[in-house]
Amino acid sequence: MAEVSLRAVEDADLPLFFAWMSDPDATRVAAFTPKDPTDRAAFDAHWARIRSGSGGVVMRTAVADGVVVGHVGAYGEVGDRQVTYWIDRAHWGRGLATAALRAFLDETPTRPLHARAAADNLGSRRVLEKCGFVVTGTDRGFAQARGEEIDEVLVTLRA
Repeated sequence: MAEVSLRAVEDADLPLFFAWMSDPDATRVAAFTPKDPTDRAAFDAHWARIRSGSGGVVMRTAVADGVVVGHVGAYGEVGDRQVTYWIDRAHWGRGLATAALRAFLDETPTRPLHARAAADNLGSRRVLEKCGFVVTGTDRGFAQARGEEIDEVLVTLRA
């Protein structure tokens, strides 16, 4: 497995992030995406808000062997902080999501942390479990990428 490091999000990362978020196969697996992941103006506005530092969002770019492979971060109020991550589909199955999330957790002392995943997204669920998250519940939510309500699992990482 490649070594993963995290760094601040740079302008040059955004075209990559947009391409990944526009990949219909990847968005179907992730399930919970923007209404129109191909809307570049909405994407740019979203990332401008994230990068402004408001709202307590912390987002980092994941780099493996000198190549940008994804991003990882957290958002939300203390006590209900949610983690999020995205790895380019070309790099799935290499342990990079697990390595990126672990690196992020090492630099983020806030606990508890929470996450959600589509119940059928076994890869993402496994990443969360490997990083110490435990299932604390289930829910149903509307998955834009699938155009329907689906089951999701709720997980928590405690101190």
